[in-house]
Amino acid sequence: MNNTREVDVVVIGAGQAGLSSAYHLRRTGFEPERDFVVLDHSPSPGGAWQFRWPSLTYGKVHGMHALPGMELTDADPARPSSEVIGAYFDTYEQTFDLRVRRPVHVRAVREGAEGRLLVETSAGTWSTRALINATGTWDRPFWPRYPGQESFRGRQLHTSQYPGPEEFAGQRVVVVGGGASGTQHLMEIAPYAAATTWVTRRPPVFREGPFSEDVGRAAVALVEERVRQGLPPRSVVSVTGLPLSDAVRQAIADGVLDRQPMFDRIVPDGVEWDDGRRVEADVILWATGFRAAIDHLAPLRLREPGGGIRVDGTRVVSDPRIHLVGYGPSASTIGANRAGRAAVRDIRRLLAGEPVAAA
Repeated sequence: MNNTREVDVVVIGAGQAGLSSAYHLRRTGFEPERDFVVLDHSPSPGGAWQFRWPSLTYGKVHGMHALPGMELTDADPARPSSEVIGAYFDTYEQTFDLRVRRPVHVRAVREGAEGRLLVETSAGTWSTRALINATGTWDRPFWPRYPGQESFRGRQLHTSQYPGPEEFAGQRVVVVGGGASGTQHLMEIAPYAAATTWVTRRPPVFREGPFSEDVGRAAVALVEERVRQGLPPRSVVSVTGLPLSDAVRQAIADGVLDRQPMFDRIVPDGVEWDDGRRVEADVILWATGFRAAIDHLAPLRLREPGGGIRVDGTRVVSDPRIHLVGYGPSASTIGANRAGRAAVRDIRRLLAGEPVAAA
């Protein structure tokens, strides 16, 4: 018996990008379950935020922007961000009746009959005329490979597994990575650890002054150019640099944020450089970022020779039925909101048989 269900649009993911897209679908006349469906593999509302460590309170969150149509107000800055944003997303889904299905695991997206796409999941198959992929990056933590890694006798973990600073009490910790997570981990861990060492591939760039709209637009343009060329996207923060707050200034003054160049190898009891330097360690914490979680799109062969998917705005250049929202330049929370609106606008034109304008 064929249990394939037909809709006009499938949205994969219910984080910021997915909910923004669902909101704009609903707002422009698409009915949930009849015209579109939102599939989310997470157990609860909140996107990747629900998995963040308890010490990341809402007051420490960098750049959270409200979803379209409903502000996040009166949030307690001392409350864990996972709780604040999880509750906000839950209220949002109910307020706009988005009817998110979860947990649903998307296994593959394939070519179907009559120009439709088949979305194969743990809850059955959907046949759709258009697809909004909003799966983010949390499920694809990036672990670099270094000589001797398997010989390390201590503990190795990624930002995605970070348990909070108390677990590092009395330990010697090497933190790898020059992004916001790496600096936050260091500043939290330092008061508990016996010693911390910070290593990055490139010298970190700290940004003075406010993050203006002009700076933001310039950063997004640089990321956007990469995805237009079919290259894997870089994070916006890799272009903007790290905000130089009072806490960061103090950590620099205290020697906590004393960056060292990347080590050359890992040894059983620490890390080594070719110049003979050596640091003993009990823990290596890889704050090395994430990659786009798009393996389920592999059957469609969308990747370019450069390793990424070529995107114009949010639309996949080689297949205009597919939009990547929250990918590349739209990975920031405010970018995801705008991208959700743009994707829905393009999809409405596509479904109406109208030409889709270049982004």
